[in-house]
Amino acid sequence: MGLRGKPTAGSARSADPYLPTHGNGGYRVEHYELDIDYKLVANRLTGRAVLTAVAEQPLSRFSLDLSAFRVSRVLVDGRSVKYGHRGGKLHVTPARPVSGRFTVEVRYVGSPTPVRSRWGDVGWDELTDGALVASQPIGAPSWFPCNDHPSDKATYRISVTTAAPYTVAATGVLTGRRRSAGTRTWVYERPEPTASYLVSVQIGRYDEVVLAEGPVPQVALLPARLRKNAARDLGRHPAIMTALEGFFGPYPFGNYQLVVTDDALDDPIEAQGMSIFGANHLDGRRTHERLVVHELAHQWFGNSLTIADWRHIWLNEGFATYAEWLWSETSGGRAAAAHAREWRTRVAAKPADLVLADPGPARMFDERVYKRGALVLHALRGRIGDERFFALLREWAQQHRHATVTTAQFVALAEQHAGADLSAFFTAWLHRPALPAL
Repeated sequence: MGLRGKPTAGSARSADPYLPTHGNGGYRVEHYELDIDYKLVANRLTGRAVLTAVAEQPLSRFSLDLSAFRVSRVLVDGRSVKYGHRGGKLHVTPARPVSGRFTVEVRYVGSPTPVRSRWGDVGWDELTDGALVASQPIGAPSWFPCNDHPSDKATYRISVTTAAPYTVAATGVLTGRRRSAGTRTWVYERPEPTASYLVSVQIGRYDEVVLAEGPVPQVALLPARLRKNAARDLGRHPAIMTALEGFFGPYPFGNYQLVVTDDALDDPIEAQGMSIFGANHLDGRRTHERLVVHELAHQWFGNSLTIADWRHIWLNEGFATYAEWLWSETSGGRAAAAHAREWRTRVAAKPADLVLADPGPARMFDERVYKRGALVLHALRGRIGDERFFALLREWAQQHRHATVTTAQFVALAEQHAGADLSAFFTAWLHRPALPAL
């Protein structure tokens, strides 16, 4: 931290080693209040965002992440302030340094477009007839001003107004809906701490299908033409939820929404309390059920337990992939051991040039992060036995519920459950590129 609280690029709070230009030092956000008015045909978004934040020390200036909108006004604690907006950063200079808890209000307007990245375009995007948000890892600034760092988790209230024929799904539980003169406003609230990249808005002409009313309400929003396919492809969802709760402990949020767009998507999208699939993922044959399991598992590993920075992404993807293998085993399909043997062979055939605990930004989403991550867990299960392994998973999910996690924390907890030094095991699997034997 620089003099007088001016955040610097080297701030430990803001510097994600893979995405050093995203996130901002000197403060943390407690709550976002987002009011969005979206014109579908024109792709025009008018927004008002109020952030309640806490300064770690007096700040004479600070910044937010926000893409190419026109900012019309910024207020700090209700007073207009000086600001500059360039290069994806909104730089704010209050009249007096802020200290402790403060509020920032930003008014902005423009045509939202995805953020370009080495992993493709991410963020707010237009559908053929609607819109979606796919923000992992840096797409959140494409539609609201934020502190775009995975460890800066906050609560949210999101209000979206759009044309009345359309359904809006957003991160959170629906708490209000009202209609006026051709538009409808939808209000969602997420009281659990949420990373900015996991906040989502989905807009489309959707029917609602109730998958389970409780104890965890589970609904699917999808085009009417896909209802028949959904009856089979999502028919086992309540059983999947029950199985994962058995492995990982109680589901960590108040609801779960599955959104199926009328367009095809390359991959499903993960959000807090929500997963988004393309029409191509429902074929009436359960071809993609493993993806349904994978995205649900992220509610524990990725969403409730959020990585402290992107180096630890195997803690998200390895766990979600292993959940696929566990469901296969539980539902009468192939055993997890059979999946492990197959993928160990397939990963071994690839170059030994990836270090799982630090894959590098270019390989964050490499298939080997997913599969080798799952192989670590299967190898650990074999090493310490089922009873200790599943007790470890449940305590891992419970101990860090709604917090941030690192690889070192998982290793430490695993050693506690094993009652043994596992440093050689984890060094081989996590910190060396060569693939160990199962």
